[in-house]
Amino acid sequence: MLTLVWRNSARDDAEQIFTYIAKRDRPAALRLLDAMEACAERLPEHPYLYRPGRVAGTREAVVHPNYILIYRVTADSVEIVNVVHARQRYP
Repeated sequence: MLTLVWRNSARDDAEQIFTYIAKRDRPAALRLLDAMEACAERLPEHPYLYRPGRVAGTREAVVHPNYILIYRVTADSVEIVNVVHARQRYP
């Protein structure tokens, strides 16, 4: 099975999103964080479940209508690269 790796950029994205939402609705922020983690934990078993990404070599998992995990699959790992808002201009 593949190893799950969170890049620092993705951890920073998730932390900023959590902090922003938690200021307004902490329970909602916790639910979103749980959804991100649950989605990420499934990726090593099903790395190609989600759509190909807009950046070559990446894939995109929609964890909430507003938030997307950007990840790439390597020979031995699934690497979470970023977490972006669906309306964010990406790439």
